[in-house]
Amino acid sequence: MDWDHLRFVLAAGRAGTLAGAARRLGVDQTTVGRRLAAAEAALGTRLFDRVEGRLRPTAAGTAALARAERMERAAAELDGGGDGGGGLVRLTAVPLLANRLLVPALPALTAARPGLRLELLAEPRNLSLTRREADLALRLARPEQGGATLARRLGRLDYAVYGPRRVPRRRGAEPLPWIGYEEGLAHIPPARWLAAAEGPRAPLAVQDAETLWQALAAGLGKSLLPCRLADAEPALRRLDPAVALTREVWLLRHADQRGEPAVEAAVAWLEGIFAT
Repeated sequence: MDWDHLRFVLAAGRAGTLAGAARRLGVDQTTVGRRLAAAEAALGTRLFDRVEGRLRPTAAGTAALARAERMERAAAELDGGGDGGGGLVRLTAVPLLANRLLVPALPALTAARPGLRLELLAEPRNLSLTRREADLALRLARPEQGGATLARRLGRLDYAVYGPRRVPRRRGAEPLPWIGYEEGLAHIPPARWLAAAEGPRAPLAVQDAETLWQALAAGLGKSLLPCRLADAEPALRRLDPAVALTREVWLLRHADQRGEPAVEAAVAWLEGIFAT
């Protein structure tokens, strides 16, 4: 199958919907549907199932996505001059890690690997490597490993209680309220810790720690944040010197990408970040 078909398969796999793939490619939804049908006809098999309104790759679809990604990375490496470190890598992490940890460390990666192109996907939800939504993923808990993916522990993040650096002083003011997470995230360790904490609750719940960070900086309350990141933020202060909890940071990657220069360069960069 040629690249013209595979790029539609790749866009559909990453977006999860025909409409999302159409936006990525700058075409209409009908065109995406027609191209996917042509790809399936050329391969003689179904590439996607529709489950609850989303496209889920079949076994054949997963294989086609892997092939499409190899072609995409090869093209990106050629564009980067073929220096051995070029190519495209798609890395996903929760917004707080992406914005506060990875972005500030990017100059070291771009200086060492000028031909590498990184797509940094800041997502509160866990993107699926199995469905080829990303090449690498940072997780704040040990992930389940399958035969097609590899996982390794990179390090840990200690969490403590933080609040705004400056709180307006008002006579009879209530203590800073706790800001927690929405019900769908009640299972994560910070949410469980906050649920057991004593004190007033803010009329606010958030979906991710980046939003929580902004809420604390705005003076809306107090909560848990990673010490490595929050200690350096001028708008925040640690309210309790004790470490409240610790979370492990894990790297998840495709087993079939071992040895690819762009992916290995990105992995080495991530290992360096957590080694310091």
